[in-house]
Amino acid sequence: MARGEQLSRQWRIIHALIASTQGKSATELAYTLACHSRTVYRDLEALQMAGFPLFTEQVDGKTHWSLLDAPKHQMPLPLDLTELMALYFSRNMLKMLDGTALFESLSSLFEKVKSTLPPAYIDYLETLSRSLAVGPRAHKPYRRFKETLDRVNTAVQEQRHVQMDYWSMHRQAMTHRRVAPYKLWFYDETFYMIGHCDQREDVRLFAVDRIDRLEVLESRFETPRDFDAQAFMRGSFGVFQGDPVRVSIHFTRAVAGYIREKIWHPTQALTDQPDGSLIFTAEVAGLDEIKFWVLRWGAAATVFAPDALRAAVAREAKEMLAHYQNAAPDADSPAPGDPATPGAP
Repeated sequence: MARGEQLSRQWRIIHALIASTQGKSATELAYTLACHSRTVYRDLEALQMAGFPLFTEQVDGKTHWSLLDAPKHQMPLPLDLTELMALYFSRNMLKMLDGTALFESLSSLFEKVKSTLPPAYIDYLETLSRSLAVGPRAHKPYRRFKETLDRVNTAVQEQRHVQMDYWSMHRQAMTHRRVAPYKLWFYDETFYMIGHCDQREDVRLFAVDRIDRLEVLESRFETPRDFDAQAFMRGSFGVFQGDPVRVSIHFTRAVAGYIREKIWHPTQALTDQPDGSLIFTAEVAGLDEIKFWVLRWGAAATVFAPDALRAAVAREAKEMLAHYQNAAPDADSPAPGDPATPGAP
């Protein structure tokens, strides 16, 4: 029997016993878990040996199992023990926020949860955590930008303008901006500031880690009553903004299953084809991010519409092919265009 399956079943037993005011018989637990009662007895014995305060009593001639001190450890919050355990267990999933005030507050919260849980529960969670690993993802070292992030958050809360030097990745240049920050937005392990830019006279998105210098001004602003961050970001395929455009992309049978597995965009529609392939359609804001998404799937994706996206992907593919058709660069030599190359800009 897989260790992960056993732990999962024991977790469900704990949840069932906490949820029951009169306890559960082994037969009732076996029915709930769709397993044999002998398996339930083994799990109950294992939980007792692990230190869980289980006890039995006779109810209508049957032995019922209960968690003795479940009510004792309730917090003055609408959370039960399994919810607290789940909250504590989730701490490793939020490590990409390390270096932010938010992570510090979460760390404090997890310590309070830990002090609330009985030792046996924590030991069980540590055992459970060894059966589930959270894979590392690309993320930004926000410890370097903690002060900037704190200032942006203060400006949002107090509705104060900010003045900043901002590196524009698109222009590859430093720009000076005055912004009314409406909201902090976290997407794909990156913090963004959504706000009205005086220079552009429109609402724009700014990556916090690309802010070189930021000053919170005394001047105040009022966030428009009709501004909705969710609605503002709805059309974007990620964070880029642009005019709405309808896209149609064909995916071969080889990758169609992966496309079906996720909701990639709130407006998406999937049309299955007789050969097992599918056509993905959505209305997105701009073409930049959808272009990179299409390229991610290589030859398994073909843009049907619009023509502008089809041409952009074709140009990118052509340039990629040109790179690989050239002779392989010497591993010890800087690549063309690298600042270390003599004469490079």
